Amino acid sequence: MGLERRRVVVAAALIAVPAFPATAQQRSGENVVTQAEDGFGFSVGRESLGIYSSTNARGFSPVAAGNLRIDGLYFDQISNLQGTLLDSTSIKVGISAQGYPFAAPSGIADYALRLPSNKAGVSAVINADGYGTIGAEVDGSVPVSPRLAVGYGVNATHLEFADGTNNFNHNETLIARWRPSDGIEVTPFWSLWNDYNDEAGVFFLPAGDYLPMLPGPRRYRGPDWSDFRFTTVNAGLLASARLGPNWQLRLGAFRSTQHQRHGFTNIVADEDHDGSGDRLLFADPPFVNASTSGEVRLTHVISEGPRLHVIHLSVRERNARREFGGSALVDFGPGTIFDKITAPEPDFEFGDISHDRVRQTTLGLAYDGRWKNAGEVSFSLSQARFRKETFVPGSQVAISRSNPWLYNGTAAANVARSVTVYVGYARGLEESGIAPPNAANRNQPLAAVITSQKDAGVRISFGKLKAVAGVFDLVRPYFGYDARNIYDQIGTVRSRGAEFSVSGSLTPNLDMVAGGVLLDPKVTRDASALGNIGERPAGLSTHTLSLNLNWKTSIVRGLQLDAAVVQRGRTPATTDNLVYIPPRLRVDLGGHYSFKLARRSATLRLQVFNVTDYGGYAYNGPGVYGQLGGRLVQGYLTVDF
Repeated sequence: MGLERRRVVVAAALIAVPAFPATAQQRSGENVVTQAEDGFGFSVGRESLGIYSSTNARGFSPVAAGNLRIDGLYFDQISNLQGTLLDSTSIKVGISAQGYPFAAPSGIADYALRLPSNKAGVSAVINADGYGTIGAEVDGSVPVSPRLAVGYGVNATHLEFADGTNNFNHNETLIARWRPSDGIEVTPFWSLWNDYNDEAGVFFLPAGDYLPMLPGPRRYRGPDWSDFRFTTVNAGLLASARLGPNWQLRLGAFRSTQHQRHGFTNIVADEDHDGSGDRLLFADPPFVNASTSGEVRLTHVISEGPRLHVIHLSVRERNARREFGGSALVDFGPGTIFDKITAPEPDFEFGDISHDRVRQTTLGLAYDGRWKNAGEVSFSLSQARFRKETFVPGSQVAISRSNPWLYNGTAAANVARSVTVYVGYARGLEESGIAPPNAANRNQPLAAVITSQKDAGVRISFGKLKAVAGVFDLVRPYFGYDARNIYDQIGTVRSRGAEFSVSGSLTPNLDMVAGGVLLDPKVTRDASALGNIGERPAGLSTHTLSLNLNWKTSIVRGLQLDAAVVQRGRTPATTDNLVYIPPRLRVDLGGHYSFKLARRSATLRLQVFNVTDYGGYAYNGPGVYGQLGGRLVQGYLTVDF
């Protein structure tokens, strides 16, 4: 095949509407170690690995920042995508985001849906663990015609948590894939998740500059009636159309909602060294949070000998409403973390509910240029039109507007056959999450902020291994408590760091995925900020290191053994840096055993999490702690029909 023809093939692939999967629904072969492309963050099915996740990338949260994509298109999430809808999640940072249109400073979490096949197939999963969890899941594909397939999923689980709380939840999903012609594909989806009888776990707030005493795993001491009751729905439509040999139009339109009927927050406040403190409970009134979001993107590909040019024109939109406030406080009086609250449920008197509404439209132009065996350059320019209205009963409507210019640029050069170096810069408009449970403005959405990032690094391929190493410099506003205990911006954090990933096959039977990030974040306080503010941002650990190995044994046919080691550095736990959560090392061991069950492909998966049974503290906001679990044995059986 000549060079020009190869370039045409590549150009066509970039805008092609993908064909139906060639095989029926198959889940028994899921293995996160063998499927991950790098060690930065990846999940498939029930397994995940990497130093980053959708809630933590380079020390910040893509979910809180609003940096989520479904099949590459913008998505504003109110409720999590559930397992029967979601196939995999990958984290895009550094060179893994090279050529990714409209990259974001805090990293991007890209969701891949579980698309139906044009061949009938069903996968069934049953699972259980040592805490008492038990569940079952069925998902599959039904071909309706050569151009239409429907996927479905049903999940029901009784789930037991490490802190002693439990719930029953179920999830139903429908997804279709329709190709009315060779150049058009339409994929609607709908997913419902109901969660019942999920007790509110306890947060621990010490009275001084020390870590609180914890009751131990599986010891819930809150009232049995303080249950979360909520329903979430995610629905949407993905569509693509090839408008010509080098033109493609893509559409993503999504609706994400959460309807909370009951909500509670259990707190042990001013906890002393012996575990005694004030037992408090916040009850939240019913509320509905919802967001409509999406993106329309027109792509044009130009093939020019060894060079390829890809141009994107994009419109992104979101219209979101979030409710907060109106909470009622119940004071159970002094007690200890070991005392079970048995008081009956009172009649709550809720206050007025506040809400905010965000409307944002972002117009953008992106370019990605690739030169065979030479390198790649990409950039984008966008303008966001942002408007936020906050409605607080008894007060005037507070309106904030912003029309910032957002941009990013990256360049990569092939300095040798297997060595690529890259540099990048990004400026974005990102969200900041909500105020923590002990703040005076608890659950209130925080302000959208401007963030920026510079990064650089190198990618090296040797044999079947791929290594990436890079550095980054990320700047964004810093939030903490003011003198009124309101959680608001109090400074700026500059997070400098280095990260690496090594992934691939060490031998034909041994796969490895390793990663690490070293952070040196520092806070510059605002001149108007009051109180003692340390130079280290609360919640950001000094480092995270992970190693995952998967060995296809020759001992027993179909047996694969795996191990994971994750080490996190010590973490500032308070805004004043007077308390730190100590380092934590976790070791997990497990295995996959693939076999035939009634002539069907099946895999038995067994894992032991936290083999050393090392507990620890969960960080839930400055000065707010939860309890991590100890050793846990988990297993599930997957059968493909």
